[in-house]
Amino acid sequence: MPQRHHLPLSHLLLALAIMVVWGTNFVVIKVALGHLPPLTLALLRFVLVFFPMALFVPRPQLPWRNLAAYGVLIGAGQFGILFTAMRSDITPGLASLVVQTQAFFTIGLAMRFSGERVAAYQVVALLLATAGLATIVLHTDGSATPLGIGLVLVAALSWSGGNMVSRAAGPVNMLGYVVWSALFAVPPLLAFALALEGPARMWAGISAANGWTWGAVAWQSVGNTMFGYAAWGWLLSRHPAAQVAPLALLVPVFGLGASALLLGEPLQWWKITAFALVMAGLALGTFWPRLSGKWKA
Repeated sequence: MPQRHHLPLSHLLLALAIMVVWGTNFVVIKVALGHLPPLTLALLRFVLVFFPMALFVPRPQLPWRNLAAYGVLIGAGQFGILFTAMRSDITPGLASLVVQTQAFFTIGLAMRFSGERVAAYQVVALLLATAGLATIVLHTDGSATPLGIGLVLVAALSWSGGNMVSRAAGPVNMLGYVVWSALFAVPPLLAFALALEGPARMWAGISAANGWTWGAVAWQSVGNTMFGYAAWGWLLSRHPAAQVAPLALLVPVFGLGASALLLGEPLQWWKITAFALVMAGLALGTFWPRLSGKWKA
């Protein structure tokens, strides 16, 4: 299918809906963590992604090792670690911001494997984002601990690794890719949950879960994973990545806003400063190549 040169209104609204889902999902995660241990939550999320959808969605014709790598990196790496950090070491709003550093990790990994050199604008972008992270670290009011920031950065690195793996897969049905890769997220999450949380704590969390908790788990599986990733992949298959990808910058906007509105997370001046610095870095890294290309033209 030929790619369009602009986003039709319906596609733009779909992209915005995805950003709302992904941004507010950090609040949903916090709701689920009220009863469920973090690794148990991640385990349930990916169990419900795989089953029963695998009965209806065909497996992509890809090597099993690609699906396995993506499932482990995204399941155990990104979400298992992110949920662990969000249990008590970082607020949902700040987590939604810090995890966006995956963009820099993705660029770094791409350069590592392609041999491409780092451009000056990318160094400036990274310095801006680093200044934003340093602003968060220097304020110890309980919004984020050094451990929490470190864990979210590891989650962001795992996300970027998943990006590289999915890119290597080439054009693929994203819903089928997400569903079948979830099969490989389950075993490591189960092993880590049993080892670090223990059967008693896992069962206690599941037994204490109420309707809101199970609704949050379902939203993780259906709304965030199946709808979000499948719709995002559908948009990327129909439009240039340069038109679609920048909209992901809205995720921390909705993440911080939803956390402040629904959970009462305070937005102190330093959080606004950190947000501005990280977002400036992300925006520079995203838009500079297009803007400089137009100026040269």
